[in-house]
Amino acid sequence: MNDDMRSTIDHLLNAPLFTLQKTPVTLLALVFFGVAILVTVLVARLAERATKRGFALRGVTDPGTAGLTARLVQYAVIVVGFGIALQSFGVNLNSLFAATAFFAVALGFAMQNVAQNFVSGIILLTERTIKPGDILQVENRLVRVTRMGLRATIARTRDDEDLIIPNSTLVQNTVTNYTLRDALYRIRATVGVSYNADLNEVTRVLTSAATDFPARDTTQEPRVLLTGFGDSSVNFEVSVWTRDAWRSRVDISALNSAIWTGLQEAHISIPFPQRDVHIISQPSVTLEPQA
Repeated sequence: MNDDMRSTIDHLLNAPLFTLQKTPVTLLALVFFGVAILVTVLVARLAERATKRGFALRGVTDPGTAGLTARLVQYAVIVVGFGIALQSFGVNLNSLFAATAFFAVALGFAMQNVAQNFVSGIILLTERTIKPGDILQVENRLVRVTRMGLRATIARTRDDEDLIIPNSTLVQNTVTNYTLRDALYRIRATVGVSYNADLNEVTRVLTSAATDFPARDTTQEPRVLLTGFGDSSVNFEVSVWTRDAWRSRVDISALNSAIWTGLQEAHISIPFPQRDVHIISQPSVTLEPQA
């Protein structure tokens, strides 16, 4: 390629075609702008696929959550790439960014709760401290997580009721996750025995009932504690570890039945509440007949 041809090509590429915001636009700038837009679209698609793959690796099976997040990532990449392309094209984006920031602030005040739940949803999906299938205690209710979204989490109660829990509730409040590290769950049963009972025998019977409890996790030893002396009974607490917090009410009922059977077989009585009533007799008053 000779110098004349190079000069001609350089002139064609750098010759101003029109002016945009007092900036001459050349053919080379148009080519760069088109390439930048093409690269932005390709990167946005790759980012969308990578986001979906990341959710799949983290065990998020909800297609709505993964799809929505991936689409938001794609849009963010497109906006950033388009802005860079316009800036290189000679368009001043300062005024546009100022208007966008003002609009974002106004929209943020108007949709504060929605934005708060959205950010909380991203935090939950990122930290993975709560996952579908986990058993939680939220606002004194035991629930099982069935689906997690960016705005709310769907959970089911033991009464087969579906709860829509805002994600901000799970992030800002104290939530007990019974399946975060393991599925161990302790159940407790209380019982009172007569003051005439042999406490060593009572402890043996309660320990045997707890040890033979079918739902007990065998890696953890049961515990029998004397918790206090009541008005009518000596009170004990029996606790065992299980592997299913969702069945805690059923397991507590079975443990109470096992304790009752053990005490009955050992002829240890569970006293009724008793009160001693003392009747103080009043002195009799004799009325003399009037004349």
